[in-house]
Amino acid sequence: MARLTGKVAVITGGAGGIGRAAARMFTAEGAQVVLVDLHEAALQSAVQATESKTASYVVADTTQPEQVQRFVNTAVERCGGIDVFLANAGIEGVAQPIPDYPIDVFDQVMAVNVRAVWLGLKYVIPVMQRRGGGSIVITSSTAGIRGSIGLSAYTASKHAVIGLMRTAALECAPLRIRVNTINPAPIETRMMRSLEEMRASQLGGTTVERIKQSYAARIPLKRYGAPEEVARLMLFLASDESSFCTGGVYMVDGGSSAGMP
Repeated sequence: MARLTGKVAVITGGAGGIGRAAARMFTAEGAQVVLVDLHEAALQSAVQATESKTASYVVADTTQPEQVQRFVNTAVERCGGIDVFLANAGIEGVAQPIPDYPIDVFDQVMAVNVRAVWLGLKYVIPVMQRRGGGSIVITSSTAGIRGSIGLSAYTASKHAVIGLMRTAALECAPLRIRVNTINPAPIETRMMRSLEEMRASQLGGTTVERIKQSYAARIPLKRYGAPEEVARLMLFLASDESSFCTGGVYMVDGGSSAGMP
């Protein structure tokens, strides 16, 4: 039997690289999937890429309570409930030292990367409880366990969601809801292209490809990860195979968190 047969999964950031990979994998494993993101055209493309009739989407701003409540309600109306929630939406902000970091950008990063996760927990947990349990997976980062020069907002946000996860894991254990984070190193996604471009423009006299090579060189496996490699860990944590896993910080980082070789 497929690992997610009979389960309903909601994926925020569903139009991004990791969200799309998870949607394809989850539908292939038998789940009904509801993708959530801001841009309808990108969501339509993500749904089509699953090549599955069990995928659909909702356009929503995950930082707004009424819109989070709406996509949760929509998933319940369409699919009967929610068994898996991937709180995966996130933005990178800008790469600037703390004294130069724009206040409005800091607030936006914290809204998307932290407030939206908290709102998702707030509205999804009661729905999952009515289903008798479930699995929540929050996308953090290697930046969630260490500092990152120039990325104060992103780093703070990714530390923060680990704290949210740990609190939620304790509160939800009696409800048979498991809560974990996954913490990727650089992955081949739009976000990394953006960070590479920002760093190259700041340094001058270098190229985006050289910046990418320097980032990859700091990873023990000497490469970026693929979205599918992150999605496979999401699939494990979403499935009953991880039935004794909650409150965990799961690295998918090519050895980055083990230290430099």
